[in-house]
Amino acid sequence: MKVYNLAETFVILLLMGILSLVSNTLSSHVAIMDGIPGLLILIAIAMAGILLGRYLPGHIPAVAYVVTLGCILTYPGFPGSDIINMYMKKVGFVSLCTVILAYAGVSIGKDMDAFKHTGWRIILLSCVIFMGTYLGSAIIAQIILKLIGQI
Repeated sequence: MKVYNLAETFVILLLMGILSLVSNTLSSHVAIMDGIPGLLILIAIAMAGILLGRYLPGHIPAVAYVVTLGCILTYPGFPGSDIINMYMKKVGFVSLCTVILAYAGVSIGKDMDAFKHTGWRIILLSCVIFMGTYLGSAIIAQIILKLIGQI
């Protein structure tokens, strides 16, 4: 797996941000100028997480830092969270998933020979994991909604 330097990583994040901006505008009918601040915040959080993952000891994956930073910065009561949340409301996360999944599809397409060697077991395993995750999430949601009296 290729390790990108910080400049390449930033360019990739910007390109994904631009594609996500177009997707966000087309899918959620939010003006491009309204979506830019939220996507810039996402790019900044991603870049900060990548930097932390590279330079802090412990070999913790960057995605853990990205998620942690995102949670901390948007937590109600954290200084500036109201502003961040205001901008993030204008970013449709389904449109972000479209761009990311398209990128993942292209990435898998490049490694089709490796995918062929994994065989049918990986497809079966993926389906079982997907169904288990969905079922587990549905059970947890059912229990929580029942406990708080929503259903």
